[in-house]
Amino acid sequence: MTEPIEQLEGRIIERLKQVIDPETQADVVRMNLVQDLRIDSEGIVEYIFRPSSPLCPIAVSLAVNIKNAVAEVPGVKRQKIRVEGYLAADELTRLINKEA
Repeated sequence: MTEPIEQLEGRIIERLKQVIDPETQADVVRMNLVQDLRIDSEGIVEYIFRPSSPLCPIAVSLAVNIKNAVAEVPGVKRQKIRVEGYLAADELTRLINKEA
């Protein structure tokens, strides 16, 4: 990767600010739904997705929207996402990490 990790991280965060929770009309960064963002020199992005409640009715769609937004950022090669604080966290983690 030729771009500094800090620049890639900044572009990822800016892109995530465009992902809006339809229930609150707030972006996922402001709501702190994406946590522990880490990027390695190969463009692999790791983070935790923490829905706003353990029974969040839109957790799956938000997870997909977040993953798609991060994937759109040039320089991102792959994502490793862990879901926490959600009733079906293990299942959603497996689902969201499947390759398309």
